Amino acid sequence: MSVTAPQGFEAAGVAVGLKSTGKPDVAVVVNRGPLKVAAAVFTSNRAKANPILWSQQVMHDGTVEAIVLNSGGANCFTGPFGFQTTHQTAEKAAELLEVSAGDILVCSTGLIGTGDEVFRSKVLEGTERGIAELSAEGGEAASLAIMTTDSVPKTSVHDGDGWKIGGMAKGAGMLAPGLATMLVVLTTDAVLAVDEADAHLRSATRVSFDRLDSDGCMSTNDQVSLLVSGASGVTPDPDAFRRALIEVCTDLAVQLQSDAEGASHDITIEVRGAATEDDAVEVGRSVARNNLFKAAIFGNDPNWGRVLAAIGTTGAAFDPYDVDVWMNGVRVCTAGGPDRPREEVDLTPRATSVLIDLRVGAESATIFTNDLTHDYVHENSAYSS
Repeated sequence: MSVTAPQGFEAAGVAVGLKSTGKPDVAVVVNRGPLKVAAAVFTSNRAKANPILWSQQVMHDGTVEAIVLNSGGANCFTGPFGFQTTHQTAEKAAELLEVSAGDILVCSTGLIGTGDEVFRSKVLEGTERGIAELSAEGGEAASLAIMTTDSVPKTSVHDGDGWKIGGMAKGAGMLAPGLATMLVVLTTDAVLAVDEADAHLRSATRVSFDRLDSDGCMSTNDQVSLLVSGASGVTPDPDAFRRALIEVCTDLAVQLQSDAEGASHDITIEVRGAATEDDAVEVGRSVARNNLFKAAIFGNDPNWGRVLAAIGTTGAAFDPYDVDVWMNGVRVCTAGGPDRPREEVDLTPRATSVLIDLRVGAESATIFTNDLTHDYVHENSAYSS
């Protein structure tokens, strides 16, 4: 049931023609309470879509009644008309739900730079129809409606001690930190205050969505929202809730990684032995964004020299001639030199692991990425066609 697994939530997904496929393209998620607490994190891209600009204003008081999401159009770089479209979407939802428009989050995903009266009318129609079809069983339909180039919906549910967390996500390209090109809605029926919800969400996204770096490209529309209904009446142990939220976010992030456009390998880069966690992240990301490394993995070539060359561009503390590297469990490099023969590394499975030991400290981090394939280039060369 995705976002409607926790108590206090209803959702819907409807098709209004924003997608040429005729598939669902507008989703609505409503928090029936009793709490209307929310937290959100947004893209760090300076170029922000109109729904992001609107939703950032909504989040000033930490109160959210509902969220409206559309696929089939990013509503980004569409000028005052685009912001008015977002505003009217919130007003339409508020009117039908009998709440304030200032408590309605709006999200959009799709092609940048397109938007007209037809787009606006379809989004408003989808908002109206979605609210009319709200139900406690509507979570799956909502998860389908937010898909763009995704091949499958992404959902996750965690059962806590008398409370639940539900989540849905979309994203298959432009996956890079600052949230990757994703829309994520998380829901919980636990009892949380605004500051608690915000702290938990930021802790979870920091080690999950912000560690997903599929292609190094940052979107304009990224948003991860957490809605809190408190309908269970249970105040969770803070550590237990934080761990559960990290689990759900990581599950969704890995699902996004596995559905990345054109990818043939899902690459998990673990960096350990770092002086600081930031160093570990920087080193892992340098490999994840190295096109020569990614091309090598696509070709099933365990070219560990590209790993060392990539990490050597960072400012992290380590001696490049005292680094160990494993690929799919085989130590191919030790102390900056060759170890086991490359022929021992099997890179034919989709799941690929790279372990880098910097041997200078006790900190670690994991980055999730993919290989660079012909299919990725083809799909993105014709994205707006």
